[in-house]
Amino acid sequence: MSLDKPRSSQEKTAMNRERALKRREVARTVRDARERLSSVDGTPPAFDHELMLIYVKNRLSAAFALPIFAVIVGAITLLWVDAIVISAWLFFVLLAHGLIISTCRRFERAGGQEQDLKVWRRQMVIGDLLYGLSWAAFFLLPPNKDLQGGFEILQFATMLIVIAMSTMLSSSVSRALTAATLPITLAIALTFLHQQTPIHYAMLAMALGAQGFFLMLGNQLHTSTVTMLEYRAQKDHLIAELEQAKAISDESRRRAEEANLAKSRFLATMSHELRTPLNAILGFSEVMKNELLGAIGNKTYREYAADIHNSGGHLLNLINEILDLSRIEAGKYELSEEAVTLTAIIEDCRHMMAIRARNKNITITESFEDGLPRLWADERAIRQVILNLISNAVKFTPANGEVQLKCGWTAGGGQYVSILDNGPGIPEDEIPLVMQAFGQGSIAIKSAEAGTGLGLSIVQALVAMHGGKFELKSKLREGTEAIVTFPAVRVLEAMPPVEDTPPPAPARSPQRRAIRRVS
Repeated sequence: MSLDKPRSSQEKTAMNRERALKRREVARTVRDARERLSSVDGTPPAFDHELMLIYVKNRLSAAFALPIFAVIVGAITLLWVDAIVISAWLFFVLLAHGLIISTCRRFERAGGQEQDLKVWRRQMVIGDLLYGLSWAAFFLLPPNKDLQGGFEILQFATMLIVIAMSTMLSSSVSRALTAATLPITLAIALTFLHQQTPIHYAMLAMALGAQGFFLMLGNQLHTSTVTMLEYRAQKDHLIAELEQAKAISDESRRRAEEANLAKSRFLATMSHELRTPLNAILGFSEVMKNELLGAIGNKTYREYAADIHNSGGHLLNLINEILDLSRIEAGKYELSEEAVTLTAIIEDCRHMMAIRARNKNITITESFEDGLPRLWADERAIRQVILNLISNAVKFTPANGEVQLKCGWTAGGGQYVSILDNGPGIPEDEIPLVMQAFGQGSIAIKSAEAGTGLGLSIVQALVAMHGGKFELKSKLREGTEAIVTFPAVRVLEAMPPVEDTPPPAPARSPQRRAIRRVS
């Protein structure tokens, strides 16, 4: 007997996703079936109103074209039929057409509410039936016996035109199309069947074939219209879902930004409340560790005091980094800009890290270009950037390693600082992670001291505030290079020396000399 292996979380998630998709498909199928059963013509109820509206617009667009065509046919028919009969037939055709136009205009004004669609549909089908019967009467008109030749050809051509126009105008309502065309075909079929000649039998077959063709064409037009409405409904539904998702996303983003800003403001205002007790802990623990007020008899107590002092110092550094990053995110970190020398700041930071480097027997080399002018920047911020980068290089470089410090010109006229080490390096896919707040690489966690993961985030933010660029390049097992670039607008150009020459004496005008000579 074998036991099933426990499924992983990914497999469970995939199975739940498949089940959710199946439930959606079943729900969609049931909904479509319910809509087709509740619809009049088998289309979704949501499309019934749209189809009726298309029918109304088609009919109203031909409000004047159909009467003009009927008048033209009546005028031509005067060659074979008496004027009184033609006038009576034309009256009934225009009356049926007027009833259809009137119904369409009332539907357009009423808006076609859902509960009245069946009533409106019934009225329009009846109107098309009357219109078809009036045209069917045309094929039953008795021609004059003396001028009977050619009248059947006119009737056949008229039938084709009328059925084609009805197909184009009434295809969105299938029952109306059948009611408008079937009486015409039956009437002309009876007329041709009554003649009992081969040519009339052929025309009868052609009339029946034309009726079938136009019915299929109308059905195809109806299907195309429904498909177009379905695509439009899906597009509208998709747009609505996208707008809803965008609204939810915007609201979530706004709340996240508000929460992040509130967090940053809280931490930025907690500087005094957090640092004051820590400074007291550090001060008192240092007094106890150094036995300034007297010797401590127990050696363990002295070790505890040293541990308290070291832990307090580590916690203070962590709080300082968090508060610096919070002030930057909250927009409360203001730059105090002045003219600074980049190489001098690098030298100071190197001296500060010299003890830690000697403890690990790490060699720090410098390579500075000569004649670098000063930068217009915040000295404290630049010092923190350089110190964080050198500290990271020393921390992650193994014993007997090397750290190279470079400073010089960029191709665009700015200045750069490069800190290169031969440590374990960072995998390429982990570089975006270590650039984020509290982000640490896997190799760095295993091979180096524990850190907060805020140093590079602070460096990136401070460099961006100066309009510069921070770039981190690394190769696994070869080392890491951190490059800070300052733009050319931050570089101060040397002003030319001001010459202390006395101003020239003003010349006397000739007129004044002449006046003095006269006097």
